Amino acid sequence: MTEAQICDISPEAKEEISKFRFRRNATNTALILKIDREKQLVTVDELLDDVAIEELQEQLPSHQPRYIIYSYKMVHDDSRISYPMCFIFYTPRDSQMELCMLYAKTRMALQREADLTRYYEIRELDDMTEDWLREKLR
Repeated sequence: MTEAQICDISPEAKEEISKFRFRRNATNTALILKIDREKQLVTVDELLDDVAIEELQEQLPSHQPRYIIYSYKMVHDDSRISYPMCFIFYTPRDSQMELCMLYAKTRMALQREADLTRYYEIRELDDMTEDWLREKLR
């Protein structure tokens, strides 16, 4: 097995990340990114508008890692509303080891490209709930 390299980020993915970061949303939105193994490129998998985190679970493959940039509409105790954006690295336990390594080695470059400091890793889809996210964002 050859050592996994850091994948490049496709120009389309860079553009979508930039557009996503500067969107003005009134709802939860998610940009899901994946690695094209053949091309060794990070590409856009899906853009989801008005998607609750539990609905997001249903959009993710159960055996393949994904990167998720998630903008969350958070209503605070004092009724203020904020839209924190976070980077979620999803790596299912039963993913191929080589694929997990590829995603892990590329994560930092992608996180820098997205310019996000809130980083969360998740292994089990069932753990990715609104309660989990709200706890992380406190």
